[in-house]
Amino acid sequence: MFIAHLPAGYLLSRPFARRHPEQAKAIVGVGLLFSVLPDFDLAYFYLIDQRRSPHHDYWVHMPAFWLLVAAIAAFFLWASGRRRHLILVGVGLISVLAHLVMDSIAADLSWLQPFSDVRVNLVHVPALYKPWYLNFLLHWTFAFELLIMAVAGGLAACDLRAWRVVESGAA
Repeated sequence: MFIAHLPAGYLLSRPFARRHPEQAKAIVGVGLLFSVLPDFDLAYFYLIDQRRSPHHDYWVHMPAFWLLVAAIAAFFLWASGRRRHLILVGVGLISVLAHLVMDSIAADLSWLQPFSDVRVNLVHVPALYKPWYLNFLLHWTFAFELLIMAVAGGLAACDLRAWRVVESGAA
């Protein structure tokens, strides 16, 4: 996936934000951030690793890593009595796992690392075009990304209109 991670983060965090309006901005912010967080490894991939290993092989694309991070964060929030912030851990985990699921549609991911090297993906995208990214943009799976973007854009526009009405009525 190329362009749908951020809109998917919005779509996933939106229902939680609507259920918890007092934390809505934080929830959406966490959802957006964590929906793209695994791809921050692209800086390492291009600048340091010089594209020698697939970036989906890095630890930030391992579900076990994110489950461990979420468990540690949840433990410390629970132990410190800040239980109302547990929703943020849940939204972050859901968003990052959704990123990994979306990556698994057309790219290999090792879902069971570090326990197994088995790689999983839904469809194989053949290398037919140059530059390489055209193979993904011209593949049928890209229509799925466009659909996610359209739905997220439509809902965001509705939410923005509703927010403006509330803001102008409160003034």
